[in-house]
Amino acid sequence: MSEVLTAPLVVEFPFTRSLGPVQSAFLTGLRERTVLGVTASDGRVVVPPTEYDPVTAEEIRDLVEVGSAGTVTTWAWNPSPRRGQPLATPFAWVLVRLDGADTALLHALDAPGPDAVRTGMRVRIRWAAQRTGAITDIACFEPDGSPGGEGEASLCGDAQPIPHDGEFTDPVTGITAPARLDYTYAPGRAQSRYLRALADHKTIGERCPSCRKVYVPPRGACPTCGVATATQVEVGPRGTVTTFCIVNIKAKNLDIEVPYVYAHIALDGADLALHARIGGIPYDRVRMGLRVEPVWTEDGRFPDHYRPTGEPDADYDSYKELV
Repeated sequence: MSEVLTAPLVVEFPFTRSLGPVQSAFLTGLRERTVLGVTASDGRVVVPPTEYDPVTAEEIRDLVEVGSAGTVTTWAWNPSPRRGQPLATPFAWVLVRLDGADTALLHALDAPGPDAVRTGMRVRIRWAAQRTGAITDIACFEPDGSPGGEGEASLCGDAQPIPHDGEFTDPVTGITAPARLDYTYAPGRAQSRYLRALADHKTIGERCPSCRKVYVPPRGACPTCGVATATQVEVGPRGTVTTFCIVNIKAKNLDIEVPYVYAHIALDGADLALHARIGGIPYDRVRMGLRVEPVWTEDGRFPDHYRPTGEPDADYDSYKELV
């Protein structure tokens, strides 16, 4: 059995959202070193504040100010911080119930080691030097060594929340948060064979022994019958566009001018359409039924795109089950 392929994979995109009055007040408050919560219908003070009551689902806006110190309710040690996390050195993830709050806030605790962290310990906010109206305005938590703040405490603070109107100068109305997921992808034996065949300019699928359908890319099992697939079948290389979309937004690190077309293509002999980019034709002339073939770049391990073959369009009945 040949070695299963693996490769690093990164999924990254900016997530942009507008803020309602509650979240706007909370993040603007952090910029001003003020922590706000909201009072729920049952009297609990929720921090971070939610826009809707966790019990009744009704809209809530009764903002209150809570303390900047609190009590650790639970924690977990992070020995290997990842890119973009609050601290570059090992730290503890902690849930902190701030004084005056009834729920806990998740953040990082700067501690020398796991032996220095415990449930019930008192901590305080370390504010970021430059604050913009984001959760990162709380740089992290740190052990509270102030008078009256040392040692352990009960999980219910005695401080009372103070009503707050949520009004600030120049409030934050929207945020853009980077989302990133990087991991090692292992395609499995079936798709490893598929990828190796692509490097030889061949496309292979696997046939289900029960329904006899050929799946490309192969999955190692039939998604319909649930039985293992092992019989390899070479398909294509030509195929038919079954459906498509026109892409008008340029992707980061992708050297393709917009607009371009991404399509589902049913390769000849396959019973499942794969997706690929269509080139060699104006985007507004791509259509369902268009016959296409793969185009390989020099030393390419997979087709760069598919282009029209010049054949007459396929009849709809020949691919309607794959749309």
